Amino acid sequence: MRRLLAALFAVFVVLAAPASAQPSRYLISADPMQDAPPGVQAWRVQYWTTGGGGQRFAVTGIVAAPMEAIPPRPRRVIAWTHGAWGVAEKCAPSLSPNFFDYTAGMDAVRHGYVVVAPDYIGLASPTMHPFLVGPDTANAVLDAVRAAREIPGAAAGSSFAVWGESQGGHAALWTAVSARAYAPDLTLVGTAAAAPPTDLAANLRDGSDKTARALLLSFALHSWSTLYGFPLDGITNRANQGIIHRLAENNCVSFNKKPKLGTILGILTIARATKNKDIARIEPFGSFARANSVDPARVPGPLLIAQSSKDTIVAPAVTRKFAKAVCRRGTGVRWIEMTGDHGTSARDSAAETIAWIGARFDGQPPPNDCRRI
Repeated sequence: MRRLLAALFAVFVVLAAPASAQPSRYLISADPMQDAPPGVQAWRVQYWTTGGGGQRFAVTGIVAAPMEAIPPRPRRVIAWTHGAWGVAEKCAPSLSPNFFDYTAGMDAVRHGYVVVAPDYIGLASPTMHPFLVGPDTANAVLDAVRAAREIPGAAAGSSFAVWGESQGGHAALWTAVSARAYAPDLTLVGTAAAAPPTDLAANLRDGSDKTARALLLSFALHSWSTLYGFPLDGITNRANQGIIHRLAENNCVSFNKKPKLGTILGILTIARATKNKDIARIEPFGSFARANSVDPARVPGPLLIAQSSKDTIVAPAVTRKFAKAVCRRGTGVRWIEMTGDHGTSARDSAAETIAWIGARFDGQPPPNDCRRI
């Protein structure tokens, strides 16, 4: 009887132990969230990743899974790569009380997926966020998938799809480029990108919403100059450089409230000051933008791209040009064209995207829309 009680106690301890107490290579901690939607179990996670330069960072994110018994087989995984929330530490999606409301990728949990939503480097962690820096972001995404596999309750498998919106579309494409070399222990089954920046200089130049373009340019200039010491003298004068830094340091993207008057005035000032500036022609920004643009020759299939023809932030012509270049390389593309707002690109294409991802896990032949792009 004593041996039986001891054995039962040992089993209870194993089951009740927090994820952070289990042997892990990537996961630092996984704290259960009390505010997850009905039918969803979620954890705020901290995990290790490696920057493009080899530095090791402790970063954060959220992992969500169905509130069901652990299945006999590992669950399918979707890495959700978020759009621009800002570049300041406080702008991390995982810190937002509205995370579940504004994260389109979480729709996949009710279809049985584990959804892994990394914050990327520098959001909710004390280092500069490498905004639109491809290798750093891809590493953070891939290591988040690895970390999720170390949460027993998530039951996450090693096969995954990546799906992102806006900045996260760029992240998804870079994750696809990097996956095989950086994370050979994982299997990427498909990549979905909604309104993805692909040619960074063109995207920061050609969006028709000049105020949004000025804010995103401020995020990029602040991030790149802070991380790499790029001088802003070729962009604007010292007074406006200060405005660029303050805009980036003090503002997160607002989803449900109007920006303050000072923010509006700052954005308008930068919009005027950079009206005729093309970072493609200003070094070292031009070379850096090209290095972190997505090379269509390196993106593996299967690939889905969703783009609104009325997008005022990511110019539709830039995305279409990229998709055509991918097609010319012999990689088929599922093309979804919409007419909604930039900020709802993933939500507007969610049903088709989740169905497409499910078909990739099932091993079905991917559709190819290259003839009509």
